[in-house]
Amino acid sequence: MTRQSTGNSALDELLGGGLIPGTLTVVMGATGIGKTQLGLCYANEGKQQEGERGILFDLTSRGDSQNHAEYAKRLCNWNLTEKTVNAKVTDNAALHTSIWDREQARKDYLHLFEQSGKRVTSGDMDSDQWREWKYEQAKKLDQAISFFYSNFAHGVRRCVIDGVEPTEKAVDSIQLELFEYIYHQILRKDHDWLARDLFRVGFRENQSRIDEHQYDHRDLGCLLLYTSHEVMLDDLITRPIESGDTLSNANTIILMGKTREGNKMGRALHVAKHRGSACDESIVSYRIHETGLQLG
Repeated sequence: MTRQSTGNSALDELLGGGLIPGTLTVVMGATGIGKTQLGLCYANEGKQQEGERGILFDLTSRGDSQNHAEYAKRLCNWNLTEKTVNAKVTDNAALHTSIWDREQARKDYLHLFEQSGKRVTSGDMDSDQWREWKYEQAKKLDQAISFFYSNFAHGVRRCVIDGVEPTEKAVDSIQLELFEYIYHQILRKDHDWLARDLFRVGFRENQSRIDEHQYDHRDLGCLLLYTSHEVMLDDLITRPIESGDTLSNANTIILMGKTREGNKMGRALHVAKHRGSACDESIVSYRIHETGLQLG
């Protein structure tokens, strides 16, 4: 089986050669632990391996910027191109005008709820706020579908989903609810059925181009960067997984956390799960370097 490299040879070795296309990988750890750097290196490696860099989908709805553009430039000499969310687009057909134009369609980054200031758990919202959130999500979902389809149609084979904030229960997270839709109804859907969702009544008139730009969803890799409450690696390793949790359905789980030895703090990662593949179960220290993560 052809593996997808993470962009870090030492991590690829721990993973028995890399990540398995067509599956979900979750990278979990506290804010600032290095998840975004790892995700960008994985996305950047797509240029070497598949001929196209991966894409980044940012679910952040409040808080500070994830600094994706800055990290991409510094780590990979990569100038991110951003797809702009257009709140005025209500006509689905308006999304289709640029899909077949590679120059316009091929964008690296989409921040769907930029500066919305939305809370991320259902328990934080009353019924009116919940309806408002669902309405906003529905309005922007076509733009998310367009972003993913446009890139996959032009050769992208990996994506990184970032910005999932910690919640007490995974089932309460509106971000994880949206991720579940994206993963099952976009990333794991046959290209022609996804095109039907996007083009709707315009499917037949675009069918020849859809056939020309077909892809196999089993070749797509997905890296979900999941922020945890837990900071220490030991706490992440012993963290219980709820039934139906995104972690329980992931093929691969990489945990990243702080370690303590005497009066010194460090960082380490652990491959907690890598279904269908041999992997090294060691706890491996790493440090954040200007070129990314350095293991060992």
